[in-house]
Amino acid sequence: MKRRDFSLAATSLGLLSLAGNTAHAQARAPKAGTEYLALDKRVPVDAPAGKIEVVEFFSYNCPHCNDFEPALEAWVKTVPKEVAFRRIPVPFVGNDVEAKQRLYYALEAMGKVDEFQPKVFNAIHAQRQNVNGDANIIAWAAANGLDGAKFKEVFTSFGVASKAKRASQMTDAYKVAGVPAMAVAGRWYVDGETAGNMTKVLQVVNYLVGEAKKG
Repeated sequence: MKRRDFSLAATSLGLLSLAGNTAHAQARAPKAGTEYLALDKRVPVDAPAGKIEVVEFFSYNCPHCNDFEPALEAWVKTVPKEVAFRRIPVPFVGNDVEAKQRLYYALEAMGKVDEFQPKVFNAIHAQRQNVNGDANIIAWAAANGLDGAKFKEVFTSFGVASKAKRASQMTDAYKVAGVPAMAVAGRWYVDGETAGNMTKVLQVVNYLVGEAKKG
């Protein structure tokens, strides 16, 4: 979802079929300045030496991110060993955005992202649960099987708050215009508007990973 809202072009069928198609090279190489953007200034990456960092910018509040999640999860399972994938929750889209950022980083700190990422999206977009505000988020986490006291401790910790602040800084550094969006190697940025649709986003990311391998 854009800060200037846009309509996600990929259909559910296109997303579901993506898992088997994104590994194939495109017939025509994507163009810088149209299908993806080359950053004027490289952004520092957190990937270990020898790894190519790929970032997804997302928001739990974003319906397009919710729609994109199954295809993204399928893609992550296919990435080459050189790729280091991570997510960054953005400080926009809907309400209570800083708490949603802390929700993500609390799950990450507890090693629960893989298990709870689809649960959070489902609670917000399918079940229409009230996952807003610290008290409701803590109660939701406890109701869904996490240790409520431990989650509260992590969710309200200085470390998680610092990561949320850093996520906002990274969003600005990459000049993220909307979500879902992706970035590669601290050098390139692509979203549904630049690529044309979210199916093509992952195709462009595959291409850029190949470019990053070249150095």
